[in-house]
Amino acid sequence: MRASGILMPISSLPSPYGIGCFSREAYAFADRLKEAGQTYWQILPLGPTGYGDSPYQSFSAFAGNPYFIDLDTLCEEGLLERDELEGVDFGQGEPRINYGKLYENRFSVLGLAFSRWKQQGMDARDAEYLRFCREESSWLEEYALYMALKERFGQKSWEYWDSGERLRDPETVQCRREEHAAQMDFYRFLQFQFMRQWKRLRAYVNSLGIRIIGDIPIYVSLDSSDSWANPELFLLDEDRRPLKVAGCPPDAFAADGQLWGNPLYDWDYHEKTGYAWWISRIRRCFALYDVVRVDHFRGFDEYYAIPREAATAAAGSWEKGPGMKLFDALKRAFGKVPIIAEDLGYVTPSVQELVRQSTFPSMKVMEFAFDSREAGDYLPHNYTRNCVVYTGTHDNQTLLAWQEELSCEDVAFMEEYLMLQGKTKEERVWALIRLTLATVADTAIIPMQDYLVLGREGRMNRPSTMGGNWRWRMDPDAFTMELAGKIRKLCQLYGR
Repeated sequence: MRASGILMPISSLPSPYGIGCFSREAYAFADRLKEAGQTYWQILPLGPTGYGDSPYQSFSAFAGNPYFIDLDTLCEEGLLERDELEGVDFGQGEPRINYGKLYENRFSVLGLAFSRWKQQGMDARDAEYLRFCREESSWLEEYALYMALKERFGQKSWEYWDSGERLRDPETVQCRREEHAAQMDFYRFLQFQFMRQWKRLRAYVNSLGIRIIGDIPIYVSLDSSDSWANPELFLLDEDRRPLKVAGCPPDAFAADGQLWGNPLYDWDYHEKTGYAWWISRIRRCFALYDVVRVDHFRGFDEYYAIPREAATAAAGSWEKGPGMKLFDALKRAFGKVPIIAEDLGYVTPSVQELVRQSTFPSMKVMEFAFDSREAGDYLPHNYTRNCVVYTGTHDNQTLLAWQEELSCEDVAFMEEYLMLQGKTKEERVWALIRLTLATVADTAIIPMQDYLVLGREGRMNRPSTMGGNWRWRMDPDAFTMELAGKIRKLCQLYGR
């Protein structure tokens, strides 16, 4: 079935508290998606943001971001008073997300809610909480302890902790569990509230006939409860330092490549366990999302390994990944799963074969079709049905600003291909959106910024850069009924 959707991060939604969350604005956005005739709402990873405020560098592959907990809902439930929010600086007066102010002020407010929740005594909600803690204990206990220990060590990653905690000496760890029991309770509470609010929002979105596409990074952050609590899953030395780290080789967009710094998986160990950790991770994903986009899918075929002491990614080399053995294990555990394979970048024949064998839809990006710096053939006349086509992703420039970065030859080719000679940049944006929706691809996803025809101010992330990323927020009045009607008409025109 032909379908369409909009890519819109939760963090980018309007809200009065400095960042998008599971608030009435999220429900209003879902209503607009319905008016626009959309089948999908694609979001970015929901995990707690870590290094560089990136949702792809999270403190846990399983936990949710406390910033997304709606404070108004906590007020309605009697856990906060309205006057306790007045005068708190969340950066709400700023046009972009201010993560520094969120970090400084959001947790103190959530701490007030936690204190009041504990004072209210046992009731039916506490039974729900205890059930949540029991059902999620496989990851929740280690995450809560990890976050408490990060506080103990001044928010440093576990690689900089004292040896007893860093190497998980059993006696030391048990002592810290007892010592930090109250803080662990706080982090369990945050995850409970996150999940309650998210389940409610997701149920509402689904009731409108809209499915949520989630997004998971292939790797976990070194600064995470996953790598600290499960060192056997990763290629670490006897001192639990990464032997090599993840990244991407040099290309036309990054002369030194991309040095991500994530620990690499010990795929031999994963195979011996029947890929148990991955099965748990995917199970968690489908408790959160309806469809999962797996970032950097080519890493399952071959992954780029960079020596940990290297200053850039140029010194790395390709090593063999698990291939279909992992996806066969997932199929045995879940049957057919709705996964999108993010197979962008340098795609080798073996990557193409892995995507084919998996039967997962691959990704196409319209911007790549007309950018000669991008390897691969993304021209739309070559698409097949089993793919998901985007104008751009969270890592790309908006369509409007992207045109300014193209060479004269690339612009001329795009104009000839689309018969756009003499058209303005804004008119070209809509022509590219129409072309994306018109392709044979089963699914078309358009970033909200492109529907709003935003320029550089709408870019979400610039790969290989630090600072200023992940901060875009949509103007509260931007997604009008008029725009929703225009989108709906286009999607109906192309059978989506």
